[in-house]
Formats: sequence, C-alpha cells, structure tokens
Amino acid sequence: MRDTKCTHCHTSIICRADDIKSCNCQKIVLQDATIQFLKDITDHECLCNDCLKKFDEMMQYSKDHPFPKRPVDLIENVHYYMENGFFVFTELYHFLKGRCCKNGCRHCVYGIHK
Repeated sequence: MRDTKCTHCHTSIICRADDIKSCNCQKIVLQDATIQFLKDITDHECLCNDCLKKFDEMMQYSKDHPFPKRPVDLIENVHYYMENGFFVFTELYHFLKGRCCKNGCRHCVYGIHK
C-alpha cells in the first residue's frame, strides 16, 4: 500500500497494487475496451475511481461518435472550447483521436508529458 497521486488528475489516492483485490479501483466495473485502452495506449499507472469512470464514459461515447475528421464536424464544448481566441481541444477530442501527439497538450488522456 502506498500513498500516491492519480496519474491523470493528480488527486491523492491510496494504491494497493501489491494487493490489487483490496484496491479501491476494483470497485469500478469497466468495459473490456476501456481496460484494453488503459493497458495498451496510455502511460497511466494508478488512476482514481473518478478518472476510471471518465475513461469508461469516453469509451462508451466513442462507440457512437467517431473522431471528427473535418473541421465542420467539431462541436464546441464537446471537442474543443475557445480560450482567448484559441481552440483548446478537450479530453474527449484527444481520446477520440486515438493516439498521443506528444506535444504536452493540456487535456491529454494518454498520461504522456513532455
């Protein structure tokens, strides 16, 4: 058991990776696709239950909503928001994109930092 931080939102959590059956994360039921995404595509280690739920919700959303391929397909406050005249892409946008660009994006879901 160790005190650590969620590698996505940086909230303090207790990780019981050495006794995974007793870990708080085992209380969350995730889709198989979400588990695979977290294993294969991200660099996250320990995640809090809120972030696990968020990843699972994004996975569910992605089943019916593919990555927007044209600018006209982008939906404000879903895929991006405006800040000081600039587009800021959301976590959902990055999730739907399916890969990390390694640019240190503000809302990166892949756990990869510059």
